[in-house]
Amino acid sequence: MKTIKFFTVLAISLLLTSCNSQNKTNTISLDKSISKIEVLDFHSTHRCMTCNAIEANTKYTLNTYFAKELKDAKITFQVINVDKKENEKIAEKFEASGTALILNVIKNGKETQLNLTDFGFMNGNDQVVFSKELKSKIDTELKTL
Repeated sequence: MKTIKFFTVLAISLLLTSCNSQNKTNTISLDKSISKIEVLDFHSTHRCMTCNAIEANTKYTLNTYFAKELKDAKITFQVINVDKKENEKIAEKFEASGTALILNVIKNGKETQLNLTDFGFMNGNDQVVFSKELKSKIDTELKTL
């Protein structure tokens, strides 16, 4: 009887710890010599107007305010279709099953993901607001590198 109770408690504990809610920020360790910001724009094959606007406004912001950082690879930008087989692993890593905008900040090899998806959907169709806010978020993260 004690064995059954023990295994029941163990099973419930494992279940509860494995089902923690997703954080907006996750940290992963990599090569310690790497420090950069990856801007990742995930989407499905069929895209709405806002999804297209998020991509266009992200490109605009990066090209307008961070051209030097893009050239120096301090910032990289990737547009990733989650429906393509070759993107399955990266979509899984960032838990993207459709449209998602992620800043993957790599500082001394340690990754921290900032999920900007809600921000993107709320402001994606307003280039001025979107660009100003995204620039501010990237500037803040660049100062930490």
